[in-house]
Parts: sequence; C-alpha cells; structure tokens
Amino acid sequence: SPDEGWQVYTSAQAPDGKCLCTAVIPVQGTCSRDLRSHQLRQLMEKVQNISQSMEVLDLRTYRDLQYVRNTESLMKGLDSRLKVAAESQKSLNAKSFQELKDKMTELLPLLPVLDQYKSDTRLIVHLKEEVRNLSVSLLAIQEEMGAYDYEELQQRVLMLEARLHACMQKLGCGKLTGVSNPITIRASGSRFGSWMTDTMTPSADTRVWYMDGYYKGRRVLEFRTLNDFVTGQNFVQHLLPHPWAGTGHVVFNGSLYYNKYQSNIAVKYHFRSRSVLVQRSLAGAGYNNTFPYSWGGFSDIDFMVDENGLWAVYTTNQNAGNIVVSRVDPQTLEVLRSWDTGYPKRSAGESFMICGTLYVTNSHLAGAKIYFAYYTNTSSYEYTDIPFHNQYSHISMLDYNPRERVLYTWNNGHQVIYNVTLFHVIKTSGE
Repeated sequence: SPDEGWQVYTSAQAPDGKCLCTAVIPVQGTCSRDLRSHQLRQLMEKVQNISQSMEVLDLRTYRDLQYVRNTESLMKGLDSRLKVAAESQKSLNAKSFQELKDKMTELLPLLPVLDQYKSDTRLIVHLKEEVRNLSVSLLAIQEEMGAYDYEELQQRVLMLEARLHACMQKLGCGKLTGVSNPITIRASGSRFGSWMTDTMTPSADTRVWYMDGYYKGRRVLEFRTLNDFVTGQNFVQHLLPHPWAGTGHVVFNGSLYYNKYQSNIAVKYHFRSRSVLVQRSLAGAGYNNTFPYSWGGFSDIDFMVDENGLWAVYTTNQNAGNIVVSRVDPQTLEVLRSWDTGYPKRSAGESFMICGTLYVTNSHLAGAKIYFAYYTNTSSYEYTDIPFHNQYSHISMLDYNPRERVLYTWNNGHQVIYNVTLFHVIKTSGE
C-alpha cells in the first residue's frame, strides 16, 4: 500500500510479453503484517501475560499453603486450650491467660496470608474472564481467516517477505522517471557542504557523515544515527590528514573518497583506522575551479556510488571541458574505464549516478530540472525533462545512495533528501 512506500503508477505489456511497470520503491523494503496477523500477535502476548500471572499465583499459593499447614498445630492447640478454659474458668490463671495471648500472637501473621488469598481469588476471576475473551476473539479470527494457526501465519508472512526481497533484487536497477518533493532533514552549517550515509554497509549501520564547507576543510563529523544528526548529538570528529576541495565526497564501505585540495588526487580515508589507505592522481583531470559545476566551489571532481560501484565525474582539457565519467576501483583508485558524455560541465548544476546512468541538472538554482542522461551501458545519451524542486534555491551537493534509494542534497545550508521513481522491467523466473 502507499503507507508502506510502494506506489505503482502505470503498467503496460511490451511486444515481447514482458510486464512493464513504473514503481516507487520504499526506503525500507519490509513487508508489514496484516491486521489479522497483528491481532493474533497481540493475543499471543496476552496469553503469555496470563501464563506468567498464573505461574506467580501458583507460586504464591503454594508458599501460603505451606504457612497455613505449619500453623495448623498451633490452631489445634489453641482450640483445645480455649475449650478447657470455657469448661473451667477457675483453671484460667494469669499464666494460662498469658500463654493463650502468646499463641494468638503467633497466629497473627496468618491474617495477611488470608487477605492475600482474597486478592488471589479476585485475580483468578479476572484471569477467567480474560481467557473467555481470548476464546471469543480467537474463534472470530479463525472464522474470518480460516483454520491457520499463528505459527503457520508466521511462515506464510516469511515466505511473502522472501518473495518481496527477491522482487526487490529484480527491481535493483531502472530508469529514472521522477523525483519526489524535497524532505528537509536539518538546517545547519554554511551555504555549501555535503552530508551522506554509507552507500554499501548493512542497513543496521545508520551513521551519518557531515562536512561543512568546500574550501580547505579537514573536519568530518560522524553521527551515530540520523536522529543524532538531526539533534546534533552523539558524534565523533575525524581530522583528515589532507584538506578537501569541493563537495563531491562519498562514503563507500567504511571509507571516505574525496578530492585533495589544490590537486587532482583522489584520497581514500578509512574511518575505523583513521588513516589514508591510498591516494592516486586522476590523469588529466582539471582542478582548482578549472572545470567546476555552474556554482563553482572547487567542484571539479565529483565522486559518487551507484548499484555498479564507485565513479568519478570530472573533465579534462583533452575533451574540451565536457563531463567525463570514469569507473574507479575502490581498492586502488585506478580508473577502469571512462566515457566522454559530450555535456559541458560548466553548464551542469550537479549530477548523480543511478544504475550506470549519469543524470545531470541544468542549474543549481531555482527552476532546475534533470535535463540530461548518459547511459554507460550503451555509451549513448538523451535529453530529459524531469522536474526537480529546488526548495532553497542553491544546491551545492547532490548524490544518490543505492542502499537507501534516495538522493542526498545540500541546499543553501539545508540537508535534504528526495525519493526517486524508477522505471523497471520485471523479469519472470524463466528469464
């Protein structure tokens, strides 16, 4: 349903019989339980609570019963003494009277035990009522759903989730057809900067990295969670050994990839060891505002990650300032292959990669749209017209995160995300 994040906009059948559809993929691809299953889970929890109450009641009753048994002889002795005293009041002297009082004192702790028995009786009545209500609820659900027990329902849900994840694997890549309205996460920092999450690590890793500014910066803040980032709490600081240039940084598998200031050198900085693992020059790449995006800011070299791995976007004198897209080995920073897109980088506002395709905006200001797409798998391009709402009128960083399937943006001192709509070809299991 739309509440879960899945939205199918259109569907059609291709000439070869394939099913084509346009869908919005949710950030978290998990299948939520239906209402009946949720109610069953609540009932199971209530049964467990009742069971625990019964165990406590049984233990308390056993303990109190032992106490009553231990006082039984005291009660019999007191009863016989009272009978003797009643038959012959003369025999009831001061000593005998004191003995009777002492025995009565020994029996006084029995009173709270009896009071507890009264409380337990009320609890038993309540538990019986709970059990009756549970029986009625379970019968009603069984009539509505059929004869499935909860364990079987759980197995069916797990199977559905497995099918969902398999479907998401097939939906791993697609063509961009739309971008959502912006979602502002936080307003902080200067006009220019970058922020990101890791593009590869498991979803349990929710750290956020924050790099304010574009010029000679060295301070990277690492927040534990997105909520900590929003509140500005629980962070550690990394001081890079080399300052950065621009805002085209990316975190990939625990390492930060960035452009070293006043050079065309790519640097791989590992957060855990707090050290530079490798650095390498991008041969011929312009730097120091030679070929920046339209907004400037030393944005000559832009690193990005998509479903296919690590990329570097830059330009050189040899290709007359047109955007070059290069696949980069994340271990060695060696360029594996390059494509000349033919699009002038100074005319681009920003760019990002999705599924091996470079998407370029025509401006960094208000009124921008996604104007150009270059497909590395076919070495071809097309002009596009995808609306892109630039809410704060000055974008200085725009990156796609394939793990979360969202766009991260730094927009005039605001940290913003966008959901994306991808057009997919859903393959059948026979293909």
